[in-house]
Amino acid sequence: MNQPQTPLELPLSRAPDAAPLQRQLHARLKYAMLAGSLPAGTRLPASRLLAQTLGIARNTVSAVYEQLAVEGFVLAGRQGTVVAVLPQPGVAPAAPPMPPLARRTVPLSATPVTECVPAALRPGEPALPQFPLAAWRRALDVACRSGSAALAYGEPAGKPALRAAIARYLGVARGVRCVPGQIIITEGAQEALGLCVRLLSNPGETAWVEDPGYRGAKAAMRAGDLRIVPMRVDGQGMVASAEDWQARPPRLVYTTPAHQYPLGPVLSATRRLQLIEAAQAHGAWLIEDDYDSEFRHAGEPIAAMQGLASQGPVLYVGTFSKTMFPALRLGFLVLPPALLAAAQAPLAAMLRGGHRLEQLAMAHFIDSGQYARHLGRMRRLYRERQQALRAALAQSFDVPHSIEGGHCGLHLTVRLPPDFPDAAIAGAARAYGLAPTALSSFALAATPADNGLVLGYGNTAPGLYAPLLRRLAQLARAARRMPV
Repeated sequence: MNQPQTPLELPLSRAPDAAPLQRQLHARLKYAMLAGSLPAGTRLPASRLLAQTLGIARNTVSAVYEQLAVEGFVLAGRQGTVVAVLPQPGVAPAAPPMPPLARRTVPLSATPVTECVPAALRPGEPALPQFPLAAWRRALDVACRSGSAALAYGEPAGKPALRAAIARYLGVARGVRCVPGQIIITEGAQEALGLCVRLLSNPGETAWVEDPGYRGAKAAMRAGDLRIVPMRVDGQGMVASAEDWQARPPRLVYTTPAHQYPLGPVLSATRRLQLIEAAQAHGAWLIEDDYDSEFRHAGEPIAAMQGLASQGPVLYVGTFSKTMFPALRLGFLVLPPALLAAAQAPLAAMLRGGHRLEQLAMAHFIDSGQYARHLGRMRRLYRERQQALRAALAQSFDVPHSIEGGHCGLHLTVRLPPDFPDAAIAGAARAYGLAPTALSSFALAATPADNGLVLGYGNTAPGLYAPLLRRLAQLARAARRMPV
């Protein structure tokens, strides 16, 4: 059986948007040393040999070795370059205690953050090499011609041109019924979620979140000092019974109706209507996160829940991070008409109307038709990649598993038996340039069924699926718990 490639053998990314080869190699070796994949005393290959293995210039390898030596990760001598002895967690000298974080900032489980280098199978990451940069540059040029006024603070709710463009788009593409005045431009969906919490809840009140579900929503609720209640998800989306409404009535309910994250079911029409009716009866607000429903791969698009109750208690959250690119940091919030008057003063105090050039560029990008054309290309691309990943899982991932979702978005969820610990597998995969996410990390009240891997296909070419999945299967078998 072939063993997984080591950090010294795995090819570096040559994608147009990839980090420089020297930075990629430095980050990889540094992380492997910290993670123990390259333990103390390991003799690194000669610079000429490693350069030949990776197909890069010898000077690149030499520069990385020199930088690692300066940083104290390796020792260079006549006998070659050797990994230095590094302090292990729990062994480092004790530091003075830090003041504790505020209760609202206690972190939820999250994937460890490392230097942002390209990683295969990362969920939620779009196909950035396919983005039409030339068209976006033209849109930015149009925005810059608006003059220096666009460099100052702007309207707290966002540029009118973008709000109008979004309102037109949502009405046609998502069935959202709104006017530009209901739309608030935010710095990504996360700021929109934070606004919902700050506008509509008080510390100590109850918030329902899907479980497993989006960690950013839980972080926003936690930051607002809300009592978070995990609500289980089945094949029809969030399960919320009449008994739940009576026993623990929420102030806020967070849901992803068109494509539940990360499991993928669509919230059924019956449950949507029941949720709206119950929220109205109990004075609750529904937060609808429509994060990637533009990429529907089977059947007709699923319309937004907001369209069923445009006058009701539904706040609609959207983002351009998946349809455009994450670094754009533009999202939006559609407020119910009943909230508009009361929200004006708080929003003016909380928002400063930044990213004005990007907002103007985005408005032009939509109005010129470039956005629709880009979405059309990406729908076809992601549909092909989703189908290719399913085929590769069947052929190359020889570990017991079942597949969830796949009819929308940029990821598939693969459930694994409990004896294949997902967190251990995901952690081991990072040392090999892979970035699946453990399904259990999305659950507040994890069960044995919440064990699996969330695999992104947006950022990874289909030709890589088979070898990557074979390597992932090897790591899964290596991490498997021995039966008691």
